[in-house]
Amino acid sequence: MSDFLDAFEKLLANAAPLHAVRAVEAGADSAAMWDALAASGFLDALVPEGRGGAGLTLAEVQPLWMALGRHAVPLPVGETMIARMLLAIAPEPVEPPQGPIALAVAGKGAALIVPQAQGAAHLLVEAGDGLHLALASGGEATGVAGDVAVRFSFTPGEPVAPSPQGGLRARAAVLRAALIAGAANHLTAMTAAYAGERVQFGKAIGRQQALQQQMAVMAEEAVAARIASELGCAAGCPPPLPAAATAKSVTSRAAAKVAAIAHGVHGAIGISAEYDLQLFTRRLHQWRLADGGERYWNRLLGAARLADGARSVDYVRTAIFPNQD
Repeated sequence: MSDFLDAFEKLLANAAPLHAVRAVEAGADSAAMWDALAASGFLDALVPEGRGGAGLTLAEVQPLWMALGRHAVPLPVGETMIARMLLAIAPEPVEPPQGPIALAVAGKGAALIVPQAQGAAHLLVEAGDGLHLALASGGEATGVAGDVAVRFSFTPGEPVAPSPQGGLRARAAVLRAALIAGAANHLTAMTAAYAGERVQFGKAIGRQQALQQQMAVMAEEAVAARIASELGCAAGCPPPLPAAATAKSVTSRAAAKVAAIAHGVHGAIGISAEYDLQLFTRRLHQWRLADGGERYWNRLLGAARLADGARSVDYVRTAIFPNQD
């Protein structure tokens, strides 16, 4: 897996440098960035080998999704991996459309706010009992500065495939959890480096005890996010609800704490447009809200726990750590 990850990291460093990320956020054409990612073959990482893909598991792809978070990639790369896999394994396999595919779950209303959809060519929407492919055109910006989510009006037509077992949201949740874990990991390293370089009153601010305590909390949250993300992907696809809920809940909570501490350590420079910190903290907040925040997933996890007759220890062991002997 290390070979895959090393190659993917190099690809992202070349195709999605931060100046290009800023340009895409501002509305620049993302075709060159996408073409480089598409040509790499990584978009079919989850597609079974018998359908022309690499046949990787969620656990094997999770480090790649974390890398997307570390680079603040503004395009729906992980989403397209999931979409292409679902279309390939449908009872009647569907040829995936060209270009980026964003994911959405339609609720009771007709409006959808779709994460990472600014550069998408198509949407894969779960509505009712089916999956629908729709053109990602005619959307509106959310009004949040630098937000790459897009608001769409959606009217279900004829589905291209039935809803997958376990639904689309659980798969999207473990993807968001990995993106958060990657960005949190990057922010922790970035903040530690800044604290070691910034000198105030004759010494680096990282030597101040109060600040060290905050950075220790930040590091704990980043590690918890990584472990929760790995846990969410470890049980296979579809991810079981308890594992997906734990992954998204823990990482969403960590996203808020990591972003706050990073800004606290950096001070005013952290919110300046020219400094990279705000790229990553905005992503953390966007991914925290996408596909349900910690309250949404905690409610589902609590309901699942109460519906199960096992003792809490046994429930955690069997439902959240099903592959751990």
